[in-house]
Amino acid sequence: MDKYLGESIPKLGFGLMRLPMLGSEIDIEQVKEMVDLFLEAGFNYFDTAYGYNEGASERAAKLALVDRHPRDSFFLATKLPAWMAKDKADAEQMFYTSLERTGAGYFDFYLLHNLGPGRTQKFDEYGIWDFLRRRKEEGLIRHLGFSMHDSAEALDEILTAHPEAEFVQLQINYADWEDPRVQSRKCYEVARKHGKPVIIMEPVKGGSLSILPPEATAPLKALRPEMSEASWAVRYAASLEGLVTVLSGMSTVEQVKDNTGFMKNFEPLRDDERTALAETLGYLRSLPTVPCTACGYCTKGCPQKINIPGVFEAYNLYKVYGNVTPAKNSYGFATRRRGKAADCIGCSACEKVCPQRIAIIDELKNASAVLDS
Repeated sequence: MDKYLGESIPKLGFGLMRLPMLGSEIDIEQVKEMVDLFLEAGFNYFDTAYGYNEGASERAAKLALVDRHPRDSFFLATKLPAWMAKDKADAEQMFYTSLERTGAGYFDFYLLHNLGPGRTQKFDEYGIWDFLRRRKEEGLIRHLGFSMHDSAEALDEILTAHPEAEFVQLQINYADWEDPRVQSRKCYEVARKHGKPVIIMEPVKGGSLSILPPEATAPLKALRPEMSEASWAVRYAASLEGLVTVLSGMSTVEQVKDNTGFMKNFEPLRDDERTALAETLGYLRSLPTVPCTACGYCTKGCPQKINIPGVFEAYNLYKVYGNVTPAKNSYGFATRRRGKAADCIGCSACEKVCPQRIAIIDELKNASAVLDS
């Protein structure tokens, strides 16, 4: 018997958010091949969400996984984003829509999706905790938890208010472990304090840690030249205790083969590997970035409603890792309901209140040249 929920689940999960595309449609035939390879390698946890690809991810899970493999041969997780709903009824319907899209019959792991600033309250306002508890009593949910992007203090408050949460899904990777904004380590420690097993998301930081500058990879290649950059990030995350699994958002057959190859006979990081990874991180941290602390003073008087800290966070991803795709993904999320960098009119209201004295107008132009193109 497992000592904790998910102990016996293999520590590599398949994240179905970044699936291969054929034009504007998901490449289902390639996804089928990827799913089959993943299962054949001995892994069985799949993660999707109501909002991924506007529902196409859940439908892909049905076509590639649910319709083609015995239901008891895999674990399927999905998520409910109440903050996207227009009212309580709309939020509740999301659950039944996910059931219909996936054809799964029930969900092994079901999550309240992306709790955090401006979003957490919607789940309480719409009574989603109680609604999902009833669905669990009906057998439509096996295990109930939540994902979040917020502070350790906020996580502690949520777990104190909702001890019924059986697990929590957190952003954890070696670049964010001590990051004062992401607080990976602090959030992990709060989850452990409450006795909650952890599902790790973003172990490769949206792909940023899979393609690094040569100077950053030098310590890793010197020690284990045969290992991919992504393998270091996934193994770092999987070396933690109390995990259900580590999700990797895979987009190609090659990525599935790589991930399952080094995780099939998983070895936690050795001391010399941790030293090499620390050298890599030291180099990445030495690179020049926009010195934004996300205090938010700049946004209060912005007539264009630009999420300036969010823009700079995305731009810094590009400046450090040199990979524009994850930077644009982060930028798209930060500006989905706010002004873009290109919307800046140069009024300088932001610069007058910036404690770091950042040349915000110039930096927004620099960010726009990369992220709005």
